[in-house]
Amino acid sequence: MRGTKEKTAVPSAGLREDEVLRARREHGENVLSRQKRKSFLRQFLGNLNDPVIRILLAALGVHLLLLFGNGDLAETIGIGVAVFLATFISTLSEYGSARAFERLEQDAGGILCRVRRGGKVREIPIREVVVGDVVLLSAGDAIPADGRMLLGALRADQSAMTGESREVRKYPLEGAATTPDSPAALFRGCTVTEGSGEMLVTAVGDATFLGEISREIQVETRESPLKRRLTKLAKQISIFGYIAAALVAAAYLFNTFVISSGWQRELISIKLTDLSYLLSHLLHAFTLAVSVLVTCVPEGLPMMVAVVLAANIKRMARDRVLVRKPVGIEAAGSMNILFTDKTGTLTEGKMKLSSVLLPDGEETTLARLYHSHTRSWELLSLFLHLGTDATPGTGEDGCAVALGGNATARALLESVLHLPAPEGMRVRSRLPFDSARKYAAASFGGREGLTFVLGAPEKLFPFMSDQLRADGTCSPFLRSRAEESVRKQTQKGSRVLALAISQENIPAPLFADGLRGSLTYLGAFSLQDTLRDEAIEAVAGLQDAGVHVVMITGDSPETAASIGRAAGIVNRECDIVLTGEELGALSDTRVGDMLPRLAVVARALPTDKSRLVRIAQERGLVVGMTGDGINDAPALRRADVGFSMGSGTQVAKDAGDIIILDNNLATIVRAVLYGRGIFKNIRKFITLQLTMNFCAVGVTMICPFLGYESPVTVVQMLWINMIMDTLGGLAFAGEAALPEYMKEPPKRRDEPILNGYMLGQIGYLGAFTVGLCILFLKSPHFTAVYRTAPNDIYLLTAFFALFIFSSVFNCFNARTDRLKLTAGLGKNKVFLLIMGAILTIQILFVYLGGSVLRTVPLTARELLVTMALSLSVFPADILRKAVLRLRKKKTGY
Repeated sequence: MRGTKEKTAVPSAGLREDEVLRARREHGENVLSRQKRKSFLRQFLGNLNDPVIRILLAALGVHLLLLFGNGDLAETIGIGVAVFLATFISTLSEYGSARAFERLEQDAGGILCRVRRGGKVREIPIREVVVGDVVLLSAGDAIPADGRMLLGALRADQSAMTGESREVRKYPLEGAATTPDSPAALFRGCTVTEGSGEMLVTAVGDATFLGEISREIQVETRESPLKRRLTKLAKQISIFGYIAAALVAAAYLFNTFVISSGWQRELISIKLTDLSYLLSHLLHAFTLAVSVLVTCVPEGLPMMVAVVLAANIKRMARDRVLVRKPVGIEAAGSMNILFTDKTGTLTEGKMKLSSVLLPDGEETTLARLYHSHTRSWELLSLFLHLGTDATPGTGEDGCAVALGGNATARALLESVLHLPAPEGMRVRSRLPFDSARKYAAASFGGREGLTFVLGAPEKLFPFMSDQLRADGTCSPFLRSRAEESVRKQTQKGSRVLALAISQENIPAPLFADGLRGSLTYLGAFSLQDTLRDEAIEAVAGLQDAGVHVVMITGDSPETAASIGRAAGIVNRECDIVLTGEELGALSDTRVGDMLPRLAVVARALPTDKSRLVRIAQERGLVVGMTGDGINDAPALRRADVGFSMGSGTQVAKDAGDIIILDNNLATIVRAVLYGRGIFKNIRKFITLQLTMNFCAVGVTMICPFLGYESPVTVVQMLWINMIMDTLGGLAFAGEAALPEYMKEPPKRRDEPILNGYMLGQIGYLGAFTVGLCILFLKSPHFTAVYRTAPNDIYLLTAFFALFIFSSVFNCFNARTDRLKLTAGLGKNKVFLLIMGAILTIQILFVYLGGSVLRTVPLTARELLVTMALSLSVFPADILRKAVLRLRKKKTGY
């Protein structure tokens, strides 16, 4: 760096005990603060305030009161279990979200470090480290606090902090900055991979870079899209239930005291003076109202949502997706924008040598050079085999791999592991690569002495005077041609390193203070972290689904833009490429305005990710974020759905909602599909529920005016509610997510569960089923089929069966909007089993229900006619779908 020089120092004696105590008082302990956390019980009680749960609690209270009369114990227990399970699962998920912070503390709690105090080296827990301590570091040590190098030289793995996989060389440097790319700065949470040294602690606890992250991952996140929608649905259902209950009670009382009395004032006044008569009918009206209200309450919805989430969690695990927070699945389906890393997500995450640039400007491959048997190949092969600090080894699968060194060194060696290595040469000395120098060197001994220099073209080109021809002779260096070939590669997103030999054969260590002498250009290596084979298709799949993909990377703008174009992220609609510096100079409002066209953020800082998530959420978007490092944890936590990578840090995994085990963007596409399937299944279940509610309320209100005081008894109503809530919920939970869902735009965060199409289907099917029930009770063509008996018991038994059969067949109507009712049914065989079970149970109740369910055995003919009539809901709904399809074809909507 300009204005800085490497610092030479003598070992410090370290702090005295009184200085340690003073530093601890002034700067605190080396621990991360923890926000006060609710107990599990307190959080559980708080979740009982959920709107759906409040409705269920009200219904539970009424049921408990009715137990003193003739209430239904099974239904009461069912509601209680539904309340407990839904609240417990929700609390467990939210309580576990604090694990990210606990993991930070757990990772640090048992670690010891070496410090020098009072001239003696001591081993202490890292929580006892204070500002001013001198910490001794060696390979494998975790850095216990933030600080700067005092002595020595080492390499540190900062990938957990910066997201960049390359190791960074650290050494003392006066006046150096305290940013991650500074050669003197060290940060808590990073690891020493090579070398040794001493550091002076400058910050501990919350004042460290890691401390800032720990505060951010403890912030409360906004409620999920699913919870927001369920809250709105609960309010809508509550209003509908209360109105329906009041109407049913009013209809019963009106029929009892007005219609049945033939409008005779004297009889009305007599009945009104009969207190017991009045109370009995008021109690019956109240009981009817409660039964309707309970029927309107979707107590099966929390269980159904839990079952749907659990079933999809198992399916997703088979697709290499691990779900930590169930609500994250549905949020993935509603996602509008995804901020994604490049390395390891869009790309393979591994550098590969893609081509070689020869001095004459030709681009070729190692295979062609190998067969050329030229002097150029001899020199290139020598360096690739022996010139880096990587060494040959064997991987877990038994194949040859490169071990040690940095990612670039391993990529260069692995490119020639399948080729024979040169003989008779040995490495005499090396100068390792340094990010400040931007080059490395290696000297060889043997038949001839050679010194190779590998580094950034802009660093090496000024020192080159010659270039090597294929025949081994030299010619003047053509710098413009070399720069043009390098430029073409960088525009493709490649990293280019130039290779030269020293004409004076200067030993490698002498280049530590800068390049010198004249160099002969041998060519350049083009390295790429290649796109995954499925990345382009995955990006296109997300974009087709209406998800805006933005790439965030630490690469240069040129490389980032090239990869963005290759992946399809940079396109006609999204063409803005910003650097982290440019992003920081813009206001939140300006960034928000640019967001629809933003494609790539290059040279990004960790804080850029959290800022982009916040701005997108303020614009009403459902935001997804991928990440793998500790620095990504705040953004993962803040996002509506955080996708942490399977190869990432445990802190990132705990902060995210979903773990992508194979680090593959294509897997995120499948997660989006699963999320959309869940939302569809919830809508199907609600369609069935409200269609049944419409029927129950309509029949209960109208039939008393037709002479049937209780066409469906309270016990029958509760039985209908129980089997359709529980078994119906399980049936829809198994519905598979269909690929066609990815052609639909994402749902708005505030989009209600009930939409116009659902309301039309509910109103149409509900009205048709109510009309069918009334026709069944009053038409002589139907009533003549059934035997006559006191209180029309055979007709009412058949009516009960008709109601259940119609509801079962409406399940088929609710599960698909296609004309073909069996579409996709083969993927949900559980649906058929459950529907068959409901029909079987209902038929058994017809013959075995007795006085409890007010049923008597029907003849085979009576039962078949009832079944045939209930089947009419199929052509009725097919007609509705056909009309809607025809209208859409004509009008376009």
